[in-house]
Amino acid sequence: MLNITKRLAGTAVASASLLLAAACGGGAAAPADIDLGSGPAKSGVVKKDALKGVNLTFVSYGGVYQKGQQDAAIDPFAKESGAQVLQDGPTDYAKVKAQVDSANVTWDVVDTDSIWAAAQCGKLLQPLDYKIIDKSKVPEGLATECSVPAMQYGMVLAYNKNKFGANPPQGWADFFDTAKFPGKRAIPGNPGDSAPGPFEAALVADGVAPDKLYPLDVPRATKKLDTVRADLVFWKTGAESQQLLESGEVDMVMMWSGRAYAGIKNGGTFDVQWNQWMPIMDSLAVPKNAKNPKAAMAMINYYLGAQQQAKLTELTSYSPINTDAKPKLDELGTSFLTTRPEVADKRLTVDDKWWAENQPEMIEKWSAWLGG
Repeated sequence: MLNITKRLAGTAVASASLLLAAACGGGAAAPADIDLGSGPAKSGVVKKDALKGVNLTFVSYGGVYQKGQQDAAIDPFAKESGAQVLQDGPTDYAKVKAQVDSANVTWDVVDTDSIWAAAQCGKLLQPLDYKIIDKSKVPEGLATECSVPAMQYGMVLAYNKNKFGANPPQGWADFFDTAKFPGKRAIPGNPGDSAPGPFEAALVADGVAPDKLYPLDVPRATKKLDTVRADLVFWKTGAESQQLLESGEVDMVMMWSGRAYAGIKNGGTFDVQWNQWMPIMDSLAVPKNAKNPKAAMAMINYYLGAQQQAKLTELTSYSPINTDAKPKLDELGTSFLTTRPEVADKRLTVDDKWWAENQPEMIEKWSAWLGG
């Protein structure tokens, strides 16, 4: 994943799981015939013991996030289906490519960045079988030919409520208005990485209609960014953005919603303006030539269930992608659910397909601006 540092914890997966994967040879050949039952697929359900004798390997980013995935969906799937599911990680695109190129694919279901997944559809990733995967409870447009969302969060505008609480910023135009809203503001600033966020915010602030953002006008965006450059602080990891919020070193932060939630929960005197937030999601995908594609699809289908998604949200704070999921959260956690209509309706539409086609060029342009 491009923004791998967003996780609330480190990316290491338990060494015991890795040793088990090595010993068992994840991705072992499946039985010739797998009976997943009759009738249409239903998310969150798998036929009892349908995958006995099948080894599968699930790959993600480790830490709190992968542990949440394991507890909410992967372990229950293994128990119900009879499959032996091994954990590995962190997700590494070079390893995916090496496995596919060598025709020795040992990873079965991989948690990836949605933009990377869109770029690799039909290349390193195979089309999903929607006869096995029920996407009826996934919000319209989020499931693609080769991936489904694993969870949702967003790029949001967090502001110091002690300073601006009486007159809070209403959107990205105010983020760029240093006369009306003086003070330092922080944005992601990783050379060698470019993703939705700064360019879209700059263009909206400069008057571009939200439905006319793409293709991104980079010269116009960087010109707008130049107007606040003297007031910008750049963060390179999610942890840095959270620390900036908690310390009060800056008065506004463009940051991932999960980090804003954690920082506010830790006592940061900030609030979030949801107007014009930008949706971000991880995706689940199956590498091309995976040895157990039918079983991998069944795992994804189970993961998408309402009960599994609700528990994942409770364990990680990321928003569920099943529209029927009803996680039990406190007031703060509930306020950060990007799936709530009063939040979802305020989002900017991010064109992942455009980003997938143009990301290498955007990385070059972003890196050049950062170094200018």
